[in-house]
Amino acid sequence: MDERAFYRESQTTKPATLRCPYCRMDNTYELRWLVRRKVDKIPRNVDERDRAKFAKAASYMVLLDDKTVCKNPRCRKNFELSGIKTTAFLTD
Repeated sequence: MDERAFYRESQTTKPATLRCPYCRMDNTYELRWLVRRKVDKIPRNVDERDRAKFAKAASYMVLLDDKTVCKNPRCRKNFELSGIKTTAFLTD
């Protein structure tokens, strides 16, 4: 069974304070995250291996953005996001 059957997917944005490496200005940026929440009930037609996978599955978020544009009007350069974890597990 496909692992995606164990989760409900949605997208959300979360603020993060980042520093542009070019102009050294701090700003708050809205970063896009893919949220995968574990479903409440196990899907139908699963075997023992899938039941074990479902028992170990946990809700988590994955960062979708890898670059952003500086908000400083004089800079406006693209820079890579560093110092931010790309995966975060959720507690219910």
